[in-house]
Amino acid sequence: MRIALFTLAAVAAATPLAAGAQDRTGYSQIAAGDLATAERTLVAERRIFPQRPELLLNLAAVYQRTGRLEQARALYDMVLTQPDVAMDVPADRTAGSHDIARNGLRHLAGVQMSSR
Repeated sequence: MRIALFTLAAVAAATPLAAGAQDRTGYSQIAAGDLATAERTLVAERRIFPQRPELLLNLAAVYQRTGRLEQARALYDMVLTQPDVAMDVPADRTAGSHDIARNGLRHLAGVQMSSR
């Protein structure tokens, strides 16, 4: 199963993916820079599907972009405790949810290191 997602951790350029007609992954809002609406969408969807990796990864990206690094880290870590899932990322490629989470964690480490 492949799932489309948007996450800063997936690519340095943060290029969003096409989303379905009814976006429940926060894609449209993140792509438009409306992180508050994306967060509300993702939190609501997580109430229904608390373990879906695309929701966890996109919410982690929102937290990362809004400076809530510990919350982002907790979500990336949660993804790593689940089975690896193939996900669609920009440029018509796929990446495993674990690779995306590890990349997100590396970006967090870089942000924390540069702020010292």
